[in-house]
Amino acid sequence: MMGASLSRWTMSCFAAALVAFVAAQALMVAGYGYPAAPLRAPETLLVVHLVAIGWLSLLMMGALFQFVPVLVAKPLRDPALVLPAVLCVLCGLAFLLAGFLQMAGAIEPGLPVLAWGGGLLVCGFSLSIWLLAHTLWQARPLGLSARFVATGLASLAAAMALGLAFALALSGIVDLPFAVALDQRAVPFHATAGIAGWLTFTAIGVTYRLLPMFMLSPEGDRAISRAGWLLGSAALALVVVAAPAAAFAGAGERTVALIVLAAGLCGCAAVALYGIDLAWLYRKRKRRAVELNIRASAGAFAALLLALLLLLALAATGGLAEHAGALVYLVAFGWLSGLGLSQLYKIVPFLTWLECYGPVMGRKPTPRVQDLVVERRDTGWFVLYFLGVYAGTAALLAGWPELFRLAAAATLAATLALVVEFVLARRLANVAAASRLPEGTRLPRLFIAGQRQG
Repeated sequence: MMGASLSRWTMSCFAAALVAFVAAQALMVAGYGYPAAPLRAPETLLVVHLVAIGWLSLLMMGALFQFVPVLVAKPLRDPALVLPAVLCVLCGLAFLLAGFLQMAGAIEPGLPVLAWGGGLLVCGFSLSIWLLAHTLWQARPLGLSARFVATGLASLAAAMALGLAFALALSGIVDLPFAVALDQRAVPFHATAGIAGWLTFTAIGVTYRLLPMFMLSPEGDRAISRAGWLLGSAALALVVVAAPAAAFAGAGERTVALIVLAAGLCGCAAVALYGIDLAWLYRKRKRRAVELNIRASAGAFAALLLALLLLLALAATGGLAEHAGALVYLVAFGWLSGLGLSQLYKIVPFLTWLECYGPVMGRKPTPRVQDLVVERRDTGWFVLYFLGVYAGTAALLAGWPELFRLAAAATLAATLALVVEFVLARRLANVAAASRLPEGTRLPRLFIAGQRQG
């Protein structure tokens, strides 16, 4: 990372993502959407897409714009496409949310904003896939982290295509029996492609690069890591390609169920191998006292393990359909959001340090990256966040909506506190005044980074 280009719009992606995350949690605290409304109600779909696209996907895009060049040691190709991609996603999300409000009766029917939203999202995500895939393509053969990211981008394309089909069908633009059948039968495949493929697979790929970098652990392409990638890729191919193809080809429910079962077994094995790899990286670290972002990410990894155990338990007892909302909440808020918040706690100060102090590194005394945050003060916010997620999951499983809203209020409070800490880090507010801005440095702008460091 030292001497690397800084992605100009990564901080903007992070800021927009955090706004969406706070808004989604505020709606949950207010009782909007699930569990007060059914899983497929428009209100629930609004909150789900605000989290999945507004928060998690924008967060992932911002991280990839910065770290894919690091993964492959190549500059980002077509960087001029980054801003149009982000703007298309933001505008598409706004139209999509307006479309769900139309479906809920909060906005008068009129223009097909749902379809417009789907189209703009396809444009934004397609631009992102193009520039990231183009960068990866120039760096073949790909290392382990990059292979996970490439698989995640392929899953994003699948989720995007299904999502556009849903938007066209729900808006009434496409009124064909196939579109109706797709809307009724393909939602689980769309969710799996987005959550398990795009978000989880890509997150795993990024952690395979970030965790060794932050813990000073050895990087390598171990056999167990390759096996995890192969098993996970097989699971995604089965559930995103084979199962939908079998369903629409008229195969019986038993055949589709067997394909999904095989995918589930492969996916569970892949997660288990990933956990073994994480333990190995932690044991081999050279930095004995790990920083708060690593300690906090343990809560996210625990949520991933709990989600796996919950999936197996629900599948064995036949309660998967009834408690799917609790499982998705644990994955989205415990694993993906918890990992995102914990790594932002390091990424924001790290990129801020590179932007501000990188040009004078070795020539002027500079503070450490750790000096941009106050870990002792912030530890409690991560504890509150993960306790809120675990309590919220338990409340959903038990059918206690009021307790869920209270738990959501706890996660919202923790998130707001961490957002304040990110802003303070960006403004260098925690750095002693005497060493804050040595000669040759300047205060970084809040949302737009300098294009190059050094």
